[in-house]
Amino acid sequence: MASKNQNGKMPNEHLHELFVDELRDILGGERQLLKGLKKMANAAKSESLKTAFETHYSETEEHINRLKQVMESLGLAARGKKCKAMEGLLAEADEIIESFEGDESLDAALIAAAQKVEHYEIASYGCLVTYAKLMEHTDAKEILGTTLNEEKETDAKLTDIALSEANVAA
Repeated sequence: MASKNQNGKMPNEHLHELFVDELRDILGGERQLLKGLKKMANAAKSESLKTAFETHYSETEEHINRLKQVMESLGLAARGKKCKAMEGLLAEADEIIESFEGDESLDAALIAAAQKVEHYEIASYGCLVTYAKLMEHTDAKEILGTTLNEEKETDAKLTDIALSEANVAA
């Protein structure tokens, strides 16, 4: 998966531990997100927003599978760690559901919470793709790049729903 230079070392080997830590963090985060997406889908009023959350749930399952694939290809156990950032973002989403339940701005608030999650994921996968590129983990770069693109597409879809429905209704 990675080439070694003349010294028998992987290029930019100093990034390896950081790369592994970030892989474990986002794997834990993606697993935590599955529960959050179910809650957000159940709370959403609009069918298009419910569908967007349900679709992203399926994509998140695939993101988890891809992360496992990357980790296994590097000889790592597919083990995640508790992602404190995701925990905080999902706690905020729970507060939003409680605070805005029955309010006509609930869907707009849910989209705001979900986009914060998406932006965190975009930042995480963006860093992972960069690290993989620098260490010449070509397959990992491609796999993680696919997920990064899907996260960006989800963010754009949420923006479309916000502009066409949720923010207008609120």
